[in-house]
Amino acid sequence: MMNIKKTTVSLLSAALVLGVTAGCGSSGEKAATTTSPSASSASGAKKAVTLTMWGGVPGESGPQAAVDNWNAKNPDIQVKYERFVNDDAGNLKLDTALTTNQGIDLYVNYTLAGLTKRIDAGTALDLSEFKDYNIDDKMGTDAKDWKVKDKYYGLPTKKNVSFVWLNKNALDEAGLAVPSLDWTMDDLQQYAAKLKKGTRWGFTEHISAYPNFFDGANAGAGFTKADGTSNLDDPTVRKAYESMFNMMYTDKSMPLLGEQITSKMPTDAMFLKGETAMLGAGEFIFRSSNNMKDFPRDFKIAFATLPKVTKDQTNYKYPGGLGDVISINPNSKNKEQAWKFLKWYADGGMMPLASGGRIPSSKDANVEEAIKLLLGDNEKTYDVDSLKKVVFGKFPTYTATMAQQVIDARREEYEKYFLKAQSLDDTLKNTVKRHNDYLSKNKK
Repeated sequence: MMNIKKTTVSLLSAALVLGVTAGCGSSGEKAATTTSPSASSASGAKKAVTLTMWGGVPGESGPQAAVDNWNAKNPDIQVKYERFVNDDAGNLKLDTALTTNQGIDLYVNYTLAGLTKRIDAGTALDLSEFKDYNIDDKMGTDAKDWKVKDKYYGLPTKKNVSFVWLNKNALDEAGLAVPSLDWTMDDLQQYAAKLKKGTRWGFTEHISAYPNFFDGANAGAGFTKADGTSNLDDPTVRKAYESMFNMMYTDKSMPLLGEQITSKMPTDAMFLKGETAMLGAGEFIFRSSNNMKDFPRDFKIAFATLPKVTKDQTNYKYPGGLGDVISINPNSKNKEQAWKFLKWYADGGMMPLASGGRIPSSKDANVEEAIKLLLGDNEKTYDVDSLKKVVFGKFPTYTATMAQQVIDARREEYEKYFLKAQSLDDTLKNTVKRHNDYLSKNKK
């Protein structure tokens, strides 16, 4: 639910693999009549408005079908979808296109830090000017995590889910049950050790999901203490760091972070090829797991929640909330038309994306239809019971709310730890110091 270097350059940042894209210009109704008045008057017809929308999901994974459905029924408002890659370079490309007025009408935000940056740059429209759609009512209480300055500058459109993907055949072979909903980091470590076999890893974390264990611990305990100082060294966070380090270096059941980054390890493909028995990732993997042509597999997939850090942890929160927050560019010449399309998209128009795991968050969307689209013809290749409990379960969730500067600073420090370039004590001490420095400079 989630908005941005040193010599140990943020390796992680460079390796983020998630989706985003680039786009073209838009033409407005008024702009069209002033650009070619003779053509318009000669035909006697109003020229169609063309909206350009940038998003991180490959067009063939649902967005293009959604746009095609809209275009077929709305000849007067046509939408063109452009993909940008949701990594640092892709987001910079998006931000540059927005600030230089390259004709973007709508675009998707994938982190709160990214949205906040665009609000500060004046490239996200305050949606309160539209009075015909109640975002809180439509999207539920999790939507409020995307408010900035108590206003919505983007419309959350999907449910966010992050969990552990399991090779059920490997579990059965090792005599392991699908984990319960309250399993822990210790359980994960034991499972990974037992599932490691030959060249097959026991557990791999998708590069984009690395902060999940730390954020889950901090989201419950608080990112700051009661006195307003950093809590990024909470004991549960330390435990999460230690568990992952031990899986890398002691059990050798998990790839080394350094090797994962430098090799640009294709973790989703590795899981689907049976090269890792468990994968920590989000629902976006469905677009590959359902693609049996490019990713054929002979095993069933089961699901587990991300493990709590400790058994007695009662305040653990799971990465989730809402995501795919779509903003309207204030410089668009077609804001009203963009809003009309956005409402339609959020209330069910985005349904073609469900086959890739993107479940609409609007109460008006048909969830049963989304589940059918998600499973498609591949239902027998999934453990449906665990899917319903985990992917469609209800848990206390969080949307990452830390400033991007803090996220980057923490990443730089924990990379040093996982690269064996810094002790855990120094990692936590430096992380807290940098967080406190940020907090002191940004006191309101």
